[in-house]
Amino acid sequence: MAQLSEATDPGRTDAGERGPLLDVRGLRVIATAGPGAPVTLLDGVDLRVGPGESVAVVGESGSGKSLTTRAVVGLLPEGTAVAGGSVRLGGEEVLHLPERARHALRGRRVTLLMQDPFTMLHPQLTCGRQIADGLRPDLPALAAATGRRARSAARRAEVAARLAEVGLGPETADRYPHELSGGMRQRVAAAAALAGDPELLIADEPTTALDAANQQAVLDLLRGLQRDRGMGLVLITHDLRVAFSSCDRVYVLYAGSVLEQGRSADLGKNPQHPYTQGLLLAEPSVRERYERLPVIPGSVPAPGGRGPGCPFADRCAHAAPVCRTTPARLWPEEPDGRQNACVRAADLGDRPAAPRLRATTLPQERTSAPTDDTPALRFQGVHRVFGSGAQRHTAVRDVSLSVARGRVTALVGESGSGKTTLARIAVGLETFSAGAVEVGGVPLAPGRRPAGAARAALAARTQIVFQDPYSSLNPLRNVGATLREALSAAGRLDATGRRARAGQAAALVAELLGQVGLPGHYADRRPGVLSGGERQRVAVARALAVRPELLICDEAVAALDVSVQAQLLNLLADLRRTEGFAVLFITHDLGVVRQIADDVAVMYRGELVERGPAAEVLDRPRHAWTRRMLAAAD
Repeated sequence: MAQLSEATDPGRTDAGERGPLLDVRGLRVIATAGPGAPVTLLDGVDLRVGPGESVAVVGESGSGKSLTTRAVVGLLPEGTAVAGGSVRLGGEEVLHLPERARHALRGRRVTLLMQDPFTMLHPQLTCGRQIADGLRPDLPALAAATGRRARSAARRAEVAARLAEVGLGPETADRYPHELSGGMRQRVAAAAALAGDPELLIADEPTTALDAANQQAVLDLLRGLQRDRGMGLVLITHDLRVAFSSCDRVYVLYAGSVLEQGRSADLGKNPQHPYTQGLLLAEPSVRERYERLPVIPGSVPAPGGRGPGCPFADRCAHAAPVCRTTPARLWPEEPDGRQNACVRAADLGDRPAAPRLRATTLPQERTSAPTDDTPALRFQGVHRVFGSGAQRHTAVRDVSLSVARGRVTALVGESGSGKTTLARIAVGLETFSAGAVEVGGVPLAPGRRPAGAARAALAARTQIVFQDPYSSLNPLRNVGATLREALSAAGRLDATGRRARAGQAAALVAELLGQVGLPGHYADRRPGVLSGGERQRVAVARALAVRPELLICDEAVAALDVSVQAQLLNLLADLRRTEGFAVLFITHDLGVVRQIADDVAVMYRGELVERGPAAEVLDRPRHAWTRRMLAAAD
């Protein structure tokens, strides 16, 4: 895997003489509120970043990645507190500083770049104002300006320079965040975060919601800013390709403990801890398709649910009794080289490296042609125009696309290219301005949403699974109630009598949960106690209740950890084969496309620019945008 550059090696003399920029030792964070408090959330975390070094922190949701960095910047959520350890920034202990002093550090010595730029950018302030608010008043250009007009001109010039640094023109200063694309918003957020010229930038999932090309552009931006400024970078991500291709070293967190750390090239080629190996095995390849993606069974233990030994022991195929009693601690103790917390590392040291443990490589799957040649979904010359006059915007332009029955068609493209607009048109949530749309033989009329009988017919043929598993389910209803509602709407509860109908509903709910790999007792659980992957499985089960001819997945695995993503991809492949429905799979991850799709359609600025069998499009792309996405994903 590619590395960042000739960045600082923690073992080099210059970094060693200067000491680490960030030195976290034995950090413990506890939950101070709730039943059973206090509960340990972070258990002795060590983390070091040298001057000019880039470090990635990876691990599944619940591993403690964001919590660690929030403890560093003094932004722990309410109900949590530091219970031990040390955090030194440039040699200065910061944990025990007064709140006012810690607040002064943020933005000046260390700053945080969040996943969603809307979290950092105020929607009612111009981009320029938000960058200007973070500028240091002692900047020479600002300090030298006298008079209100001169100071205003100096600030505007400095803002323009900061925008140029992130690749944006000076006119961006007068625009509001909602007027920018996702990639542009993230660039403005970076400029605002760096306005105070910090020594350390912590970027928390800064590329998760971006397509491959924009993701690469933001990563290139962060690398360039780090190199030019000589600052340290901590990158929190669940995307292993991003971590190993963008950073010098990688820390692997699990359930509040660091299980392995070392240089990216070493960990990527030969992971020593079973957890690191499991994560790498679950990552879908852009270049090869596998029979099945390996998965890590189970999930991260809830706070307070880990035992006294290695927190990964209950999910590890190599666990021995000693693993359940011996605390996980990095070894050797010297932090300048490779460290591993597996107590059986010596016994398991001759395991093949992760890339050689993949399942059998398969040619891109070609499913047999369906007997019914009516497509599950057909777009013909579809246009969608928003607004009017000077505000007129064409979101979809002359798109013609079919999704064959029993096949998976991946729809890919940059953010804002029109993918989700097409999906919403297909399920009747959005109108189209011109053209023809047919779903399972049911025609939709342009200019209006389907209603009445047409709406019922459409709902019986197509269902959609959205990206965010946390907002797609009613938090006040348990899983069983949600699935019973879907079954009732689909007309599948035909038993007479209250008791018979309840029994039929319970049996069908259990069957649906079994289809998506969840036990029947999950019917009694509310969404709030489920993990993200479990919620997404429930969302799939709800869609299957209708027995649709077409399932639309709109970035359905984008927000999931790589291990949970592998579980969902395997599940969808199995269900497609057993249930026979077609799938329109919208994604920006070309590794996911390689794993699941039979056909690929590429969108660019509202137009369909390339389509064909998945292997042909991914191996021999014709359009420049497709080639750019593939280059960014390698």
